[in-house]
Amino acid sequence: MRLHGECWVITDHAAGNQRQALALAEQLGLPIRHLILEPRPPWSWFAPRLLAGVRYALAPPQREQFSPPWPRLAIGCGRAAAMFTRRLGVLSGGHCYTVQILSPRIDPAHWDTVIAPQHDRLDGGNVLHTLGSLHAIDSAWLEDGREACPTLVDLPRPRVGVLLGGPRKGMPFDAAYTQRLAERLLARQQQAGGSLLVLASRRTPHASVELIRSMLAGIPGLIWAGRDDGRNPFPGVLGWADRLVVTPDSVNMISEACAVGCPVHTFVSAPLPAKIERFHQALRAAGLLHDLDATTIATQKPLREMTAIVDTLRQRIDAHEQALSLASVS
Repeated sequence: MRLHGECWVITDHAAGNQRQALALAEQLGLPIRHLILEPRPPWSWFAPRLLAGVRYALAPPQREQFSPPWPRLAIGCGRAAAMFTRRLGVLSGGHCYTVQILSPRIDPAHWDTVIAPQHDRLDGGNVLHTLGSLHAIDSAWLEDGREACPTLVDLPRPRVGVLLGGPRKGMPFDAAYTQRLAERLLARQQQAGGSLLVLASRRTPHASVELIRSMLAGIPGLIWAGRDDGRNPFPGVLGWADRLVVTPDSVNMISEACAVGCPVHTFVSAPLPAKIERFHQALRAAGLLHDLDATTIATQKPLREMTAIVDTLRQRIDAHEQALSLASVS
């Protein structure tokens, strides 16, 4: 069995999946190889259940990537990646330690470790639970963000960072929602002063971005929606923000905002899907997430779960490798 000391990070093209898996891999200190794998039908329909002929689920260029020597560690995030991390456990004869982030929607025993947020309601002896999603944000990351965007310090305070997501199943992100959000932001800015630093995501509808631009014209701050607006100032906005407002649709963005240490708000205009509602309620119970109109907020410890996850995962990987070593000499 040929193994080498790499960590394979396996994801699809979803930015949120990539950020979680890469953030975890970077903390573990192995050389990283990032494989973006997109299975074809019928494998894409049934991932991660369908393993038969999984190598042929990939187009030839990707098939060449998913070939031996197999890695020492594999980290996947998302349902499509779960098919490949599951298969690696078999192909490597159990030597590759497999980690899957987010619920794979089947028995977690198919992986060595599964890391899933509490609102996924996934249980198992090898499951590590988090409150939010994994990310790289800590004090050093925020300091780097401030150094990368030093001019933001000149904007009037309070500096309010606004993170826009987009539509998802059961959660429309239309003109009506955008207008109501912008009206709330304007009302608070007119009352408290300060600046608004608005960041769109890949999922933010173009029409919503343009509506925000028109409604916030003349307000101190910035609006960033892509390369045409220059370099992405996301790290600087989080580093300099006195408050953050995040649309309710993105678990990743809300988790990252809650890691900063400033008050985090959201604007919910309609009932949330059950899983997202559970996530919001858990954060509210912990004092980490608030309505947009909330003003008096007690200071809360930032939501930073990566260190505990990494420590536990290292212990499990060490125990796994020790067991393999003992088995090889017995």
